Amino acid sequence: MFSQVVVFLADAMISFFSALFLLRFYMQAFRVSFAGPVGHFVVTLTNWGAKPLRRAIPGLFGLDFASLVAALALQALFVGILYGFGGYLFLADGPGIAFGIVVGALRGVARLSIYLLIGVLILQAVLSWVNPYSPVAAPAYQLTRPFLDPIRRILPTFSGIDLSPLVAILLAQVVLMLL
Repeated sequence: MFSQVVVFLADAMISFFSALFLLRFYMQAFRVSFAGPVGHFVVTLTNWGAKPLRRAIPGLFGLDFASLVAALALQALFVGILYGFGGYLFLADGPGIAFGIVVGALRGVARLSIYLLIGVLILQAVLSWVNPYSPVAAPAYQLTRPFLDPIRRILPTFSGIDLSPLVAILLAQVVLMLL
């Protein structure tokens, strides 16, 4: 029972900060402004990990790889915790464990990225109906635009209702099933 509590709390904390590091990476990749409240929140909560990593991991092509590496490291830590509490550390050899942790971390970051996309798509859809001028609406639009524009080219709006977020969420769910 104690191990379940530790794994639950570790999952909650590590997933939260991994999602923030990924959001920081995607905000920079999609040229979302960090000047608003969302950007300030993300930068404030991720500077502790991104700033020191930037000294060793430079950005390339305008991408903040330090934030991506931080998210991967946190996911690797969580997979290591799972292995430790599951007793798997004593059943496998060293290289097998390392490979399992790396694959688990990559899978965790991919899944978390898709969950983040789904969350931002839902947020954008709700804000478009409730408060399209919210300070969160512009970053949400900028983050989802690269995923929604190809769908919008194929699927027209019906009576002024844009169904592209729904299609994008369904496609993201399919990708999650494949992971």
